[in-house]
Amino acid sequence: MVLSRFWLIIFISSIIFIVAGLFTSNHYSIDYMLNGKKDNPVLIGEKYLNKLPKSLQDSLKIAPESTVIVDFNPSDVDTTYVYKNKTVQIYSGLQKSDGLLETCKTSLFDLILPLMAYLAFFCGIMQLLIDSGATERLARRLSPFFMKVFPSIPKGHESISYMTLNFSANLLGLDSAATPFGLKAMQSLQEINPEKEKASDAQIMFMCLHAAGLTLIPTSIIGYRAAQDAANPADVMLPCIITSFIGTIAAFLIVGIRQRINFKSATLLVALFSIIAGIVGLLFYVSSLDLIGKNYFTTNFSSFLLLAIIGFTLLFSFKNEKKFQEKETTIFDAFVVGARNGLNTAVAIFPYVLGMLVAISLFRNSGLFEVISKWISNGFFMVGVSKDITDSLPVAMLRPFSSSGSRGFMIDSMQTFGPDSLTGRLSCIFQCSAETTFYVIAVYFGAINVRNTRYTLGTMLLVDLICVVTAILVALWFF
Repeated sequence: MVLSRFWLIIFISSIIFIVAGLFTSNHYSIDYMLNGKKDNPVLIGEKYLNKLPKSLQDSLKIAPESTVIVDFNPSDVDTTYVYKNKTVQIYSGLQKSDGLLETCKTSLFDLILPLMAYLAFFCGIMQLLIDSGATERLARRLSPFFMKVFPSIPKGHESISYMTLNFSANLLGLDSAATPFGLKAMQSLQEINPEKEKASDAQIMFMCLHAAGLTLIPTSIIGYRAAQDAANPADVMLPCIITSFIGTIAAFLIVGIRQRINFKSATLLVALFSIIAGIVGLLFYVSSLDLIGKNYFTTNFSSFLLLAIIGFTLLFSFKNEKKFQEKETTIFDAFVVGARNGLNTAVAIFPYVLGMLVAISLFRNSGLFEVISKWISNGFFMVGVSKDITDSLPVAMLRPFSSSGSRGFMIDSMQTFGPDSLTGRLSCIFQCSAETTFYVIAVYFGAINVRNTRYTLGTMLLVDLICVVTAILVALWFF
């Protein structure tokens, strides 16, 4: 219900803002909001040729393709004049994201189709884990811990294995693998959900822990920083780990208090301190490496572990081939069955993803997001918050809505202020230590047709806010 209302608010407020802008001359054309493409020039006006300065008229008459770019400045927005059909069209600025209709197309070709491929492969691998008995063994061993965090899950339930694989993939920054495992976990949890259209306690806990985005190896962030010629691309690794870990603990405590989980359990405390010890040990090891060693480790560690999981699955399946024979199937046929299920899941979640992305597209292109972002940044600046921090806030604000949008702001902040500036580094920490909340809710709950998400959205947004505040404090401490 909350997500539905929020979706309506985004859509309706964006449309009202667009119409108001058209009648108040803030927008010359609104066509780009429907049909435009990201980073295309925005049409801001049109004039007759004789209404322009004489020097510009002469330049347009002799310019190639009757196009002239003036006021060129690397730190400013270009203004482009195009002489066509007796009038001169004036373009300035770049479109923030694809238009509504373009988003419909790109959400299918650039998002769902690649996601279908990922889901097909990893769901095939998961089917091997199921049929070989690996998930059953893993669930049995982890049950004592998970039963404390998810008391409503029966001992040894298969969802424990899927959640473990999802958390592991997130830890390693393997988004392509984390999503299939997470969807399988939600589907498994739905089987024991007594109210099918209402999110269960276990599903809410899983989603909120997922929202904190606990990451040990922020591979993509390091790659973006390296592309921007950062002095030490991996210097945000430790702040990212600390921020996402605090966000995860906050999510666990917030949901745990709501669900009356026993925090004094010895099993829970031992597991928690073991995780902390493992993270600290990894940090000490990475800190002991030189720059080349850090780059080599962060580049290969995640990929190596993913290959290790795939290799283990295949070898374990081969070792337990009799289990496949008992089910009158083969290892390859089991993989194909799992891959087919992955394709069906991708088709099922497409409408939910589409609905959310087109609303976000309209929200950004209308200019309403920038207005709200500017108000918030100015408000923080007026109470004494550093401009280095306020300049990075658009990344934090857009992150719950759009990963690609916040990534664009992150790259822009590094290009504008420098990758080694506080703004550039803080933008990277924001991008790494939170989840695309609205997209994740649409995908995960959409896959199982849960309409009442209860307090999931509010808790996930609160966790996002905690991650933002933590990121600022950690960045100020480190840099």
